[in-house]
Amino acid sequence: MSLFAFVKDAGVKLWESLVGQEAQAAESLKAHVTKVGLGNPNIEVSVEGDKVIARGEVASQEEKEKILLALGNVAGVGEVDDQISVTTPAPAARFVTVKKGDTLSAIAKAEYGDANAYMKIFEANKPMLSHPDKIYPGQVLRIPE
Repeated sequence: MSLFAFVKDAGVKLWESLVGQEAQAAESLKAHVTKVGLGNPNIEVSVEGDKVIARGEVASQEEKEKILLALGNVAGVGEVDDQISVTTPAPAARFVTVKKGDTLSAIAKAEYGDANAYMKIFEANKPMLSHPDKIYPGQVLRIPE
């Protein structure tokens, strides 16, 4: 599997500190995956320092990637160790980290050569994104083919 890096100081704030709170953080992260609209996937989450380890099996590559992003785009998380298997394998999407001043249109222009393709990125990152204008520096987004 693989290790994904995230900006530790960016993302949804679920807790004040991870120190000594790993078990509670793991439960909070699993609840967060459900809360953002990804259902209750067959995964287990554990936390070691600023690293989240995700294990289990999901139906699709897209579901796996969205779960990894939901876990990683949380303040305090620096890495996500992907140990999730997929029952129906497919090619992995690319990922991009949002920089200050980025918009989905600018990212679409850079990735696809067409600023109007921003809805493709927005749809690929639902339900974590609720609106195309609500992205932030340090956030990691899926870029589908």
